[in-house]
Amino acid sequence: MSAYLYLLLGLVVLIISGNLLVSGSVQLARRFKISTFVAGLTIVAYGTSTPEIFIGIKAALDGSFDIAIGNVIGSNIANIGCILAIVALVCPILVRNKAIGFDLVIMFFVTILLLIFGFNGIISRLEGTFLLLILISYTLWSVFKSKQKGVPKETEKATVKPLLATLMVIASLVGMYFSSDWFVHGAKEIALKWGVSERVIAISVVAIGTSMPELVTSMIAAFKKEADLAIGNIIGSNFFNIAGVLGITAIVRPLTVANHTLFVSDMMWLFGISIALVLTMIPLSKGKIRRWEGGLLLLVFAIYMVILFR
Repeated sequence: MSAYLYLLLGLVVLIISGNLLVSGSVQLARRFKISTFVAGLTIVAYGTSTPEIFIGIKAALDGSFDIAIGNVIGSNIANIGCILAIVALVCPILVRNKAIGFDLVIMFFVTILLLIFGFNGIISRLEGTFLLLILISYTLWSVFKSKQKGVPKETEKATVKPLLATLMVIASLVGMYFSSDWFVHGAKEIALKWGVSERVIAISVVAIGTSMPELVTSMIAAFKKEADLAIGNIIGSNFFNIAGVLGITAIVRPLTVANHTLFVSDMMWLFGISIALVLTMIPLSKGKIRRWEGGLLLLVFAIYMVILFR
């Protein structure tokens, strides 16, 4: 099968899977009285990050540490500078959840931890375990707080039974697993012909490929007027990519940072675009990511890609 056919087939299945994931997770959130924002932070965000887990573990076992680490950093940059930016360009995103500030702090916290852990040249099993414990604690806390507050009275009731909604989520995850693999396979095959390094491939082609579920899911959520799900998906995915993907991968096999200078440089870009995201959402309680702000984020991402391939 040609690389271009893999790309097309992967994208089509991703769109179908993304629709299933949004529908199923929203139904589960309504059924169990969990806010759609928390559903975006957990069920949807973790689900759309499954491709990164499989790629990270496989890359680590193969000794391709640049792909394992670069994929996470690149995916997080792409989630904000490409995915969220495109969603905002198509459909401006209303920030309605007052608790979003805390979730952003947590996202920044694990990003700082990644910089600290990787600074000495290796992310150990102990550090991976610590990241995973943060993930578990944060997830339980988010669900608990959401259950305590309850959901607004005007929230629609679930129209699908829990079992069917769960099957929809599972089916979507299976679809995303295979389709993301097809997409990345095709993209990587094309990129290899250009003669670029594993790190460049991981941060650009593979990262954008594994971020396709986030794009499709956030776009569908935005069109369905589930803005909290769209923004929660991006923040939750960035958090999960570091705490979950790198945490699990480092436990399976400690990750070596091959080039310290490039690692720090990529992390600075991640911090920069994350700060830009916060600035676009001010005030956090009732902000709006406008089209021109989405365009600005996309421009920053494009500049980063140009520098990367230079």
